[in-house]
Amino acid sequence: MSLKTMGRRILPALGFGLLLLPSSFVQAAPQRFERHFAVKGRPVVILQNVANGRIEVKSSKNPEVVVAATQASNKISIVAEQVEERVDVTATMLDSSAPPNELEANFQLTVPEETELQLRTQTGLVYVEQVMGDMTLQSVAGDIHLKEVSGYIVVRTTGGSLVCTQCAGKLDFHSISGNAQVIQPGLSSATLFTMSGNILFDGDFIRTGIYTMKSGKGTVEVHFSGNDSFDLNAQTATGTVDNQAEAYLKPDSHGVRHIASRFTKGLFGTVGSGLAKVELSSYSGTIRILKRD
Repeated sequence: MSLKTMGRRILPALGFGLLLLPSSFVQAAPQRFERHFAVKGRPVVILQNVANGRIEVKSSKNPEVVVAATQASNKISIVAEQVEERVDVTATMLDSSAPPNELEANFQLTVPEETELQLRTQTGLVYVEQVMGDMTLQSVAGDIHLKEVSGYIVVRTTGGSLVCTQCAGKLDFHSISGNAQVIQPGLSSATLFTMSGNILFDGDFIRTGIYTMKSGKGTVEVHFSGNDSFDLNAQTATGTVDNQAEAYLKPDSHGVRHIASRFTKGLFGTVGSGLAKVELSSYSGTIRILKRD
């Protein structure tokens, strides 16, 4: 049999074999979703992403909410609707047994500068930039990055970490194993708690502000400037306190007598006039205090 004849017989057989491949081997084309909602004043945007995927929120000066999404397949349903100044967006899985690569929806939201946000996702990154308004952000395993946002900010994660850059207002972060980094903040209040992650606070303490940072097993590290003014209370049960700013920390100027129990090691003192209040604690990790150059 000639090679030419063999080729004519093999090629149709190969084509028939490709038709028999399971559908899971065929990558579905991404599907695009986009809706525009005219709003007035200070709208509220609620997004629940039961599927996996990234959520990105940025602001504009236009009085509208734009919801754009890319879904991996038709195994996901996206619904967006408006009730006066509230916009609800929901992504649900129609077939939870589908492969993970088909159960993904990525969102890009454009909102007015003053907008309240409630965002929930499973594993994707949540990124919010230049939005002024109260916000509640929840993630199971995805990280949350905030840049130049302000308001009452509530962040809840299981394993996801927080990076908050130039955030203002009040911050409340709770996580089981996620880390928290707060960089160049303008926060009047911050509560940071993680059971096993690390905490870094690098920025100024606003006068009369209250800052509480706790980690069960991780490191709690604070960087402050020479112009800051705060009372410091740092305690650990079985960990260590690493004070690298002894020259700036003086005895408590308010006459409050702090006594660490025999079960804890403590460091108490005042920087400047002690106008803000800073409380640091870790059960078995390290507490580190440093002055920025």
